Amino acid sequence: MRIRAGDTVKVVTGADRGTQAKVLQIDRAAGKAIVEGVSRVYKHVRRSQQNPQGGRLSKEMPVQLSNLMLICASCKQAVRTGARFADDGSKLRFCKKCGAELGQIAPPRTARAKA
Repeated sequence: MRIRAGDTVKVVTGADRGTQAKVLQIDRAAGKAIVEGVSRVYKHVRRSQQNPQGGRLSKEMPVQLSNLMLICASCKQAVRTGARFADDGSKLRFCKKCGAELGQIAPPRTARAKA
């Protein structure tokens, strides 16, 4: 998965298409992400001791990762990402448009290090 919590993404399809927001949480098993302010629904809550007033709570629902594109920090566009190995053997994300590095995916491995 090339999208992580804390990344800025753009919603490609759906009712919130074109929205740019921050990823709050990733569910890797389901392949979904919770994005700030995207796919909001109302949850009706009955009155209780924890919630004495009751009513409707607005919350974000998970979005499929295939419906999101990462925003590159250097070129400020929604881009596809790739993975490559650095000289020390660590795996990095990079922008396919401008080639800028977008962070580390995996720690260094001696088998992939260039001598």
